[in-house]
Amino acid sequence: MFGLTLTLFSSLIGVSAGAVQGYFGGQVDLVMQRFMEIWGGMPVLYLLIIMASLVQPNFWWLLLLMLLFSWMSLVGVVRAEFLRARNLDYVRAARALGLPDRLIMLRHMLPNAMVATLTYLPFVLNHSITTLTALDFLGFGLPPGSPSLGELLNQGKNNLQAPWLGISAFCILALMLTLLIFIGEAVRDAYDPRKVMESEGGA
Repeated sequence: MFGLTLTLFSSLIGVSAGAVQGYFGGQVDLVMQRFMEIWGGMPVLYLLIIMASLVQPNFWWLLLLMLLFSWMSLVGVVRAEFLRARNLDYVRAARALGLPDRLIMLRHMLPNAMVATLTYLPFVLNHSITTLTALDFLGFGLPPGSPSLGELLNQGKNNLQAPWLGISAFCILALMLTLLIFIGEAVRDAYDPRKVMESEGGA
């Protein structure tokens, strides 16, 4: 639930920021790119550990802290798609018809950028899960008693006489992350218009 919630909010912010950058370009793109270069150069895990040590961590507080950095992973690909599409004929025609920028971005440009966005979503989800696991393992994650793979890994480290604790947590984590990647690839193929056209043509 933590990974899915973080991926949802990260996608909303990242897609919106990338769409604004790619559509308007110019000074808007330049200023936002410089901001992202500075913000992305910060050591994320260290900052999360420092912030989590200052307050009592809970589900929503950790979600907010990780959301500060996780949204940037989707900005680049969405920005590239909007930069490519902003000068195409159908976008120019929509501008000539007087459609507002918001409708052009939502109706005409965003659907074409969704395939590239869906390609990155499984990696955002996996990154959020592994980051939370690392924080739980280090003791800076969810409150004690919360169900956590990081806590299970920490118990395996502290109880080497019971190797099944660490092995089971590792196997579950590896299997879950692998399956999430496969599910993400299947969702991407399902929404790829080229794949749909090829399947219809074959039929």
